[in-house]
Amino acid sequence: MGESATTSYSSSPSGYGIGPPWLFRGRALYQLHLVKAEIARAFIPKELKLVEAFGYTLGGLFLAHYDDSPAGVFDELVVIAGIVWNPPTSCAWASRVLVNSHEACRHGRKEIGLPSHVAIFSKRDAKASDQPLYKQRTSFIHSKPKEHSEIQVLEMEDYSQTSICNISLPFAGDCWMGPKIRISLPSFSGQTTHNPQLLKYSCQIECRVRAVKSAKVSRPRIIQLDEFSNDIRAKEKNVDDRLSTENEERDRSIAVLLSKPIMALEFNLLKMQVEAPTVVAT
Repeated sequence: MGESATTSYSSSPSGYGIGPPWLFRGRALYQLHLVKAEIARAFIPKELKLVEAFGYTLGGLFLAHYDDSPAGVFDELVVIAGIVWNPPTSCAWASRVLVNSHEACRHGRKEIGLPSHVAIFSKRDAKASDQPLYKQRTSFIHSKPKEHSEIQVLEMEDYSQTSICNISLPFAGDCWMGPKIRISLPSFSGQTTHNPQLLKYSCQIECRVRAVKSAKVSRPRIIQLDEFSNDIRAKEKNVDDRLSTENEERDRSIAVLLSKPIMALEFNLLKMQVEAPTVVAT
């Protein structure tokens, strides 16, 4: 079976350059998973209480393609480790955010307090009838009939590329996009090396939403490391310690992605307004 792929990431020398709220337009898949509480709890600050039952919490992924944003066109994968209490409601906690835009990565780290990383999103599209794969120039949330999309997400770090996951998005069915809704998705963030304070922010979303078949997330391929980079890291213990911690956090995020999906929602005609975060007193 023949195949083609699109592989890209963008770069910009500066931040967004505009104040909040920040507006994003595009489409997304919001998928909820049952995540083991012990995995999620490793990411959650001690002052926050994880929402859990029978040893599990509610996490998952938010996979988006933005056609228009302060950083231009880019893709994003947000790994949601779990839900924490914020009486009288609750908030999500992202364990890892992957974007193919240096500008969006810097903004997420500095302004929102997110654990953002630059990544490559390699996409290929296939006919459901096993016809040859071909390049689709728009999005992994597809509109053409009888297709499914395969996405490989590669995290970039120094001289290495680490495969995070492969995501298979099934044939979406008819062209009905569902009812129009407005929702607010509150989240906690912060306590990172780039933003040490505990923060809270909100995403105000308008979109067409419908339930779809869950995407299949598979294990990553072999890590590709530059040998020269390996030699340097082996000589520096402090760097080794940092890499060890980073690798553990990455592995736990992959475990979240591989957990059992229970529901998937497709957001079309997405308009997402991200409010400026506020500092949470601890």
